[in-house]
Amino acid sequence: MKSITAVAALVMTVVSSFSAMAHDEEVNIYSYRQPFLINPVVEDFTKQTGIKVNVVFAKKGLAERLQREGKHTKADLVLTTDISRLMDLAEKGLTQPVNSKVINSNVPSYLRDADNQWFALTTRVRNLYVSKDRIGDTKLTYEDLSDPKYKGKICTRSGKHAYTVALISSMIAHHGYDDAKVWLEGFKANLARRPQGNDRAQIKAITQGQCDIALGNSYYFGKILNNPKQKAWAESVAITFPNQQDRGAHINVSGMVLTKYAHNKAAAIALMEYLTSDLAQSIYAKVNMEYPVKVGIKPSPLVASWGEFKADKLAMSDIAKNRQLALKMLDQVKFDL
Repeated sequence: MKSITAVAALVMTVVSSFSAMAHDEEVNIYSYRQPFLINPVVEDFTKQTGIKVNVVFAKKGLAERLQREGKHTKADLVLTTDISRLMDLAEKGLTQPVNSKVINSNVPSYLRDADNQWFALTTRVRNLYVSKDRIGDTKLTYEDLSDPKYKGKICTRSGKHAYTVALISSMIAHHGYDDAKVWLEGFKANLARRPQGNDRAQIKAITQGQCDIALGNSYYFGKILNNPKQKAWAESVAITFPNQQDRGAHINVSGMVLTKYAHNKAAAIALMEYLTSDLAQSIYAKVNMEYPVKVGIKPSPLVASWGEFKADKLAMSDIAKNRQLALKMLDQVKFDL
């Protein structure tokens, strides 16, 4: 009887050890990034390491979901777009720091949190698109959006969208609140129509003659060029990189965080380090036509064809901390009305 009990105990120990091992050899991701962007890199990671990766995709509400789930969440990592969402996760206490020499070596300091709570994976530029026929080869700055000579010639999406909020936040960082507000009032006065649509819609509006200048993220230009039904829109505009004579073009990021209650921490950090590696950076940036954060990794040939540019290296955290001020300013000037 004692022998049977001993054997049973041994079996239970082996099973428990196996379960723990299996548990450690997987990573669960909550992602704002679409599956077609994530799948190529996680599949390669699994092939190289044997660690299984499970991805839950959502368009919104992941921070709220993490809050509801608390310690019972299955999420180890969150992959997201925009610095605002990264900061929101950290500010709500839903992240934990990752002290990795690999990640810190691969991700420049201005593209990661000073306390290692979040890290950028790719960047995108907030470009100005201009009509080739009506504007031509013109070097523009974001400050030019308020120049009276462009009255009735500018299109943009909602001021409350995260991309616009980030740009306004950067203007506050560079110019101070009062001057940035004057700029935003001038920007609003120059709009050809009420802010509406997505970034693609702004380029389409130039093609249709509704405006001559529009704001849009760089990767949308690539998406339009690769869409036979929309290619003519892209061909009617020139993609320009603002502020090349001074601070450089405003950039935003996609990024990652380790969740506060990650159950597969070691495997999750291994994936985070992999996502900053040469191969992953090349794949990840190419699929969505973004720019790698790791120095020396080239963008896709299509993205590279738009030319080199100087990026504004203002720390992402300095931009994000002005988010609430930017939202307040948008309400004060009634930008979307």
